Amino acid sequence: MSVTYATLGELRPGSYIVIDGEPCRIVEMSKAKTGKHGSAKAHVVAVCLFSGNKKTLTAPVDTRVEVPIIDKRVGQVIADMGDMVQIMDMETFETFEVEKPKDEELASKLQPGVEVEYWVVMGKYMITKVRGGKS
Repeated sequence: MSVTYATLGELRPGSYIVIDGEPCRIVEMSKAKTGKHGSAKAHVVAVCLFSGNKKTLTAPVDTRVEVPIIDKRVGQVIADMGDMVQIMDMETFETFEVEKPKDEELASKLQPGVEVEYWVVMGKYMITKVRGGKS
């Protein structure tokens, strides 16, 4: 299972949420007071982790929403293959290919032998940072 559930009212900016089937990080959130005929509403603005697209969601604060489970792991870069990088997990020693991050500064540090922190989110991989050592 790659998601868990929470009510919209429990989430804060910086939390993660699934909108339209994509994992996103909340960047802005506002709550409207309860009206005469209903519950309080929350307006969420989030940025997709993989595409960087902005997504919005407006729903009652007691709505149950999906929250992605983020598995933070450490791996080592084995090969640079243009716009992809081959990584070996430091615990399981499995190898897989990951798309290079859009951040140019981070992408420029990805050379064979460098240790990276990567996240597994809803079955997709993303490199989040280069760990200490060579950079």
